[in-house]
Amino acid sequence: MISSGLFILPGLAYAQAGPAVIISYLLAGFISLAGMLSIAEMTTAMPKAGGDCFTVIRSMGPAIGTVAGLLSWFSLSMKSAFALIGMSVFTMMIVSVDIHIIAVSFCFIFLIVNIIGVKEAAKTQVVMVVGLLILMFLYVVWGMPSVEIARFTPFVTHGFRGVFSTAGFVFVSYAGLLKIASVAEEVRNPGRNIPLGMILSLIVVVIFYIFMIFVAVGVLAPSKLSQSLTPISDAAEVFMGLGGKIALAIAAILAFLSTANAGIMTAARSLVPLSRDGLFPGIFGNFNRRFATPQNALFLTGFFIVLSFFLKLEILVEAASITLILTNLLACFSIIILRESKIQNYRPRFRAPLYPWLQIFGILTLGFLIFEMGKIALIITFLLIVGGFLTYWLYGRVRGYREYALLHLIGRITAKELTSRSLEQELKEIIRERDNIISDRFDAIIENSLILDIDKALSLEEFFKLVADTMADKLQMESTVLFDLLMRREKEGSTAIMPTLAIPHIVIEGEKHFAVLLVRCRRGIMFSQNIAPNVHTVFVLVGTKDERQFHLVSLAAISQIIKEHDFEKRWLEAKNQEDLRDIVLLGKRRRAE
Repeated sequence: MISSGLFILPGLAYAQAGPAVIISYLLAGFISLAGMLSIAEMTTAMPKAGGDCFTVIRSMGPAIGTVAGLLSWFSLSMKSAFALIGMSVFTMMIVSVDIHIIAVSFCFIFLIVNIIGVKEAAKTQVVMVVGLLILMFLYVVWGMPSVEIARFTPFVTHGFRGVFSTAGFVFVSYAGLLKIASVAEEVRNPGRNIPLGMILSLIVVVIFYIFMIFVAVGVLAPSKLSQSLTPISDAAEVFMGLGGKIALAIAAILAFLSTANAGIMTAARSLVPLSRDGLFPGIFGNFNRRFATPQNALFLTGFFIVLSFFLKLEILVEAASITLILTNLLACFSIIILRESKIQNYRPRFRAPLYPWLQIFGILTLGFLIFEMGKIALIITFLLIVGGFLTYWLYGRVRGYREYALLHLIGRITAKELTSRSLEQELKEIIRERDNIISDRFDAIIENSLILDIDKALSLEEFFKLVADTMADKLQMESTVLFDLLMRREKEGSTAIMPTLAIPHIVIEGEKHFAVLLVRCRRGIMFSQNIAPNVHTVFVLVGTKDERQFHLVSLAAISQIIKEHDFEKRWLEAKNQEDLRDIVLLGKRRRAE
């Protein structure tokens, strides 16, 4: 995020908003919160390459998902192009080389770095960002005493409409928040690191934006600042001399390099989910066998960035901002659909606060920003959306069907069965990969277990009769014998360990037999008049004597699963038997090695 939005845009933005440009940057950062937190939540539930694109496809369907994927790609690619052009402007202050030659050369270098791998690209990124932050801190500390407060009067020189339209113009400055989600598949511990990275990035960057632009407005004459493409360096020259100007030019170059590097890294990965789902040519979803990077998507991204060098700067910035605003809009809509669809296996590690008011706020304010940006912004918005839908209609419509959450939501509203379990199954596999779940014997037992989903209230005898009839064939024994064993065990001591949960477990004759029966009784089973009159959840464990050790392992596994804070709620709200099975399979517990 610390790149062109700080080292080039403040001058152009100041021309539109005056000293209130500081409010425009703060406002843009505040409005980006809704989209950022929504993307963070969805990405922790589905940490796959492409980030928001992947999640929008699973939420709103392949047509809108194609639009979202191409918007992400456009936004990140143009942000990188903007950074490379900005870098070239500053490099020309040091060496006299054609701006396009510099930009194309660095684009090629970062393509090579990203093809070699994310780990290598990340090491390069860390070095550049540390050096950048040190120089920026020195700029703020050194510049504050030179600020002239009189330069902030009048503060709002172009009206509040100018403040809002400028907030939309500089929105591209926060594109880095989107980049974090785009490499989710390659992030360790995504449930923690993705939201933490986003939140800390936004806080740090907003603070630096506000203080650095405050210094620039406070030390530069309005006529010079409004015409400057190097506002921070020009401000540094005022209170640090020529050496300061060169130092901040170097800081700017580091910023542009780091942004371009991250932009190329993440833009290419926006195409991966589209390709994997058949919505874009499959060749762009292939990963290099040696380096495990999407080399074809990287090459296409590099080519598009080079073409972007020849756009007018203001158009490039505005297009990048609009695509980013639209991406955040789709994220706000998507999280509402995902939550309200009540999909069982949508299990984010991080949940956006203040739902749904935060998302409603985001939708309204982001839409307002686009309208405030003017006619050209609306035309660009229209062309981008139409282009995305045309790509889907001409290519992905016949190749890329995917079940999505919106169908589940419509099914809830209309009470019609519009979906299979393909989305639930896909999310289950994503959770297993995300949480590094390695199936053990208990998982295998549950995968093949019998399930009872009962709607009426039952007495204990009625329930055990039903259990015995259900399990008799699988255990190869008479149902009457099984019923007697269950009743005898209950008389020895109640197996209801909670008012709403019981775990009847018995030992049978024979060898190498072990089975689990999962039961949900919506209206309750009366295990005990006083202690457990209304049991909804039952795990029935039946095994031979030689399976006593595994019997204990299974009891331990169940005890860990039922301790999850929302277990009972999810158990009662599960749509069908397979949802009940998934609750157990995806429950948090220690796996046997």
